[in-house]
Amino acid sequence: MDLKAFKMDGLGNDFVIIDNRQKITNLTKEQIIKICDRKFIGCDQLILIKKCETADAYLEFYNSDGGTSGACGNGTRCVADLLSKETNKNTINLTTLSGNLKSEILGDKLVSTEIGVGKTKWNEIPLSKDLNTKNLNIKIYDLNKNEHIGGTAINVGNPHVIFFVDNNENFDINKIGPEIEKHNFFPEKCNVTLATVINHGLIKVKVWERGAGLTKACGTAACATAFAAKQNGLTNNKVDVEFSTGKLSISIDHNNSIHMKGPVSDIENIEIKI
Repeated sequence: MDLKAFKMDGLGNDFVIIDNRQKITNLTKEQIIKICDRKFIGCDQLILIKKCETADAYLEFYNSDGGTSGACGNGTRCVADLLSKETNKNTINLTTLSGNLKSEILGDKLVSTEIGVGKTKWNEIPLSKDLNTKNLNIKIYDLNKNEHIGGTAINVGNPHVIFFVDNNENFDINKIGPEIEKHNFFPEKCNVTLATVINHGLIKVKVWERGAGLTKACGTAACATAFAAKQNGLTNNKVDVEFSTGKLSISIDHNNSIHMKGPVSDIENIEIKI
């Protein structure tokens, strides 16, 4: 099978995007895993663009393990930029498994997407039992074997847990990430963020993404981290979330809805033989 596709990224969080609006391509789980494999094409997520009567398009997200994801902030921003160039519109409305997402094209390769209100009830995340979602009392250990207890759970279209630590460089995300992702508190697994608040306007993060592993950047993790930080009184309504590859600007409006602004890459046309 020969497929035409696009390759894009937001701060290195990269995607293979297949337009399914005219010609329908049905991919097996094995084919999705192969496309995401960095020994083949390689990406954090595969995105399918589908026709939608009530919005500019419907998006389906697949993690590199072949499983589905309800939301992908950077992926949504990339597709919004792609469709904006096609339609010459500066506002793009996209529908996903987790709801409707409105994106604004702010200038050359700068896109803002409204992710919505973070969900904080235990059954919305979901957790396996009724727990205090502000502090799950999960133990993690730094490189010196010092114990840290915490974990704030938020759902922003997919489940996240954020640990606020003094210095996230002192923790091994490659060890902690997969352990917490599969923790029995999370029946649908979760994304794991180690966050260090530098000041009221800046948080540095490392992210282990559910079904994808260590990622250079994760839009929904940035949104969840900013929301959790505000919940815990660590920051105000606006904060930059910094990854190793750059920053996303997160703001929380008067309705408690989260907005994410950041850069997107050029659009690369690719062909996939699978």
